[in-house]
Amino acid sequence: MTTDERQFLMTAMWLFMRHGQPSRARAICEALVENDPRDGIAAVALAELLLDDGEGQRALEALRAADVPPELAHAEAVLETRALRRIGRRAEAESRWRRYMEARKGAGRKWL
Repeated sequence: MTTDERQFLMTAMWLFMRHGQPSRARAICEALVENDPRDGIAAVALAELLLDDGEGQRALEALRAADVPPELAHAEAVLETRALRRIGRRAEAESRWRRYMEARKGAGRKWL
């Protein structure tokens, strides 16, 4: 897949999401992730759609297989935390969020 083709599919996916057609957006995201499981941007979008459909385990798998770019670290932390909570791993979800906050703010800082 060329860069232009990928960009076209990402734009189409965004438009489908924006206009209330999540099943079509999900199909595009699944195709992008199937083509390149390390595509962090597509994986983040797919994880969001999977979580909306109640599929926490699949969302977690997509996120963990991907190379999420640093600018999406916050989204990755939120989605991974949500996925872990969805599948009943509350302690791991809280630990994941704490690690993200410590990396962002420092271990000694208060969060509230």
